[in-house]
Amino acid sequence: MSDSFRKNLLGPEPTLLPEQPEIDSALDGGAEALDLVEQHPTSSLLWAILADEAWAEGRTIDSYAYARVGYHRGLDALRRSGWRGTGPIPWEHVPNRGFLRALYALGRAASAIGEPEEPERIAAFLADSDPTAKAALDAEK
Repeated sequence: MSDSFRKNLLGPEPTLLPEQPEIDSALDGGAEALDLVEQHPTSSLLWAILADEAWAEGRTIDSYAYARVGYHRGLDALRRSGWRGTGPIPWEHVPNRGFLRALYALGRAASAIGEPEEPERIAAFLADSDPTAKAALDAEK
């Protein structure tokens, strides 16, 4: 276990979502997220990919909707993994990235459609989850 995942005596343990090897394998094999999401509707990663694709095509409302679904699916997965509404969700743990990507995409789209408070709330949630996540996501774009 890496040093960043060691026991935190001051707060909750990091939440580590389970791996999704069947999704990773399908994506690595060239499958499209849109084709996979029907088989794996609980995958935040697939919804985040759809949000990013819609965003890149200028479909802001579609991006917002996909990101919102990915965010809620991620919250469900986090709770199943023991998350209690607070604590680290490390970017370093690859299976967490789907949720963090959906969260980022939701903030981006919420800002674009002029939601007044949602972007700030999401930025704070992303920073609280992992302070390195935003920079990593910005670098990917």
